[in-house]
Amino acid sequence: MDKLSLQDPVFATYVIAATLMILKAVGMSWLTVVRMMQVKGGFRSPEDLRKTPLNPEPDPKQLKPDERVERVRRIQMNDLENLPFFLVAGFLYVLTEPSLLLARVLLYGYVASRLLHFAAYFTGQTHDMRATFWSVGSLILVFMAVRTLLAAFGY
Repeated sequence: MDKLSLQDPVFATYVIAATLMILKAVGMSWLTVVRMMQVKGGFRSPEDLRKTPLNPEPDPKQLKPDERVERVRRIQMNDLENLPFFLVAGFLYVLTEPSLLLARVLLYGYVASRLLHFAAYFTGQTHDMRATFWSVGSLILVFMAVRTLLAAFGY
C-alpha cells in the first residue's frame, strides 16, 4: 500500500490531525477579529482608525492593546511557533511506517495537547497548566523526530 495515500490508515490519521491543526490556526485569526469587534479595539495599524462602516466612530484608544485581543494573539503566535514543526515531523514520521495505534496515539495526542493548551490559555489558567499541555505536545514532536532520524539511519 502506498504510504502517501488516504487508503493508508496511518497517512489518513496524519492528514486528519494536520488538517485539524491547520483549521485551528486559521480559526485563531478569525477569533482575533471577533475579539477586536467585541471590544471595538486592540487594533494595531493607524489606518484602522479610519471611519468605515465597521468602525463608524474611530477613537485613538482603539490602538491601545486590549488584553482580550492580545491573549488571542499570544495563543496564535504560540501556534505559529509550534504547528510547522508538527506538520513536518508528523509527515516524516508517517514515512517510518509506524503502527497505526502508535501513530494515532501520537498524532491525535498532539492535537489534543494543542486544544487543551488553547483552552487553558484562553481561560487564563496558570502557566503550569499551559506548560504541561505544551510539554506533552513537545515531547510527542521530539519522539517522532528522533524515531524518524533513527529510521533514516536504518535503525
